This record gives sequence, C-alpha cells and structure tokens, in this order.
Amino acid sequence: MSVFDDRKDSLEQHEFQMGRERGRLAVTLDLLTDALVLVGQHGVYCQSARQPGKPAMDVQLIDKCITDAKELVSSVMTELKRKTE
Repeated sequence: MSVFDDRKDSLEQHEFQMGRERGRLAVTLDLLTDALVLVGQHGVYCQSARQPGKPAMDVQLIDKCITDAKELVSSVMTELKRKTE
C-alpha cells in the first residue's frame, strides 16, 4: 500500500495547512520521528558490548542517519516558508 493511501488524512490536513510541498515534508518529519522512537526503544534492548549503557553501533548509526534526515527536511521546510513570505 502506498504512503499516500496509508497517510491520506494526515497528508490532506498538512497539505491544506501548509501547502503541498511543506505539508508532505511535515508528514515526512512525523514518519522520521516515529522511526526515531522505534530505534530508541530498540536501542534500550540492544546494548553495545564495547560501550556499556549505549545502544549497539548499528542502532547508533541508524539514529544518526534519521536525525540528519530530519534536519535536512526541516531546513527545506524553512527555506520554502521563507520563499513564500
């Protein structure tokens, strides 16, 4: 099933409030945030053998990639908003 079908209500709401591009990016940020929550929960159970108290290295890398993606998406949203104002 397509993300456009799965997230239809959320997409419609955000696109109405922010415009098509920024609305879709807002939903993307929501999805990335949900993924970060899941990675964080997984990191609690998947501890690093080398660094006690920290998630396993693969979990740390996934967390970093998703966090970086959120930052990039957020910067695009800010730029689009700036251009429309």
